[in-house]
Amino acid sequence: MLAGAIWSIAADASGADSQIRPFVGFTFAGDTSFSPNLAEPAGNVHGTIGAGAAWLGNVVGIEGEVAHTSGIFESDSNSSLIIGSSVTTVVGDVIVAFPGRMAEYTLRPYALGGAGIMRARSEDSFGALGFSETLPALDFGAGVIGFVTKKVGVAWEIRRFQSVGSRDTLQGISLGPERLSFWRLTMAIAIRY
Repeated sequence: MLAGAIWSIAADASGADSQIRPFVGFTFAGDTSFSPNLAEPAGNVHGTIGAGAAWLGNVVGIEGEVAHTSGIFESDSNSSLIIGSSVTTVVGDVIVAFPGRMAEYTLRPYALGGAGIMRARSEDSFGALGFSETLPALDFGAGVIGFVTKKVGVAWEIRRFQSVGSRDTLQGISLGPERLSFWRLTMAIAIRY
């Protein structure tokens, strides 16, 4: 299967589409075991920004992206306790898209999946519950992209991020194995180069 994917990528090289995609969006429906005080805020809506670079052949492509979400563990209910928090994700993905030749002048749907890391950080007022951890992560999702000119387009996407393979405890503040997961919805400007 891997050999087939590599062959498809190589076969698509002549019509490859190279893109840069800066995006804005938000995370939602998050969950974590870091602390009971952080689980509810992680599930709230939080703004996110980031950028990715994609290389997309007729059907198969690859992508790398980085995103940053501030305040992911903060809410009105714990505002006096948590003074700063964030999560940064860095992932690489394989993309499978509707054939480019068939979607040349319409919206082009795609699915993606991959792996990377997420860096979670939290600071509290008392210095007792703060942490900064890097966790291995998986992501998967789907999106659609359409170009309004030959060089500029718009993409909408939804992804799920899930930490994997964590240690059993985190400095005494996690409930069970360390984990963090959330959904992310974004809109990007796609720039061909």
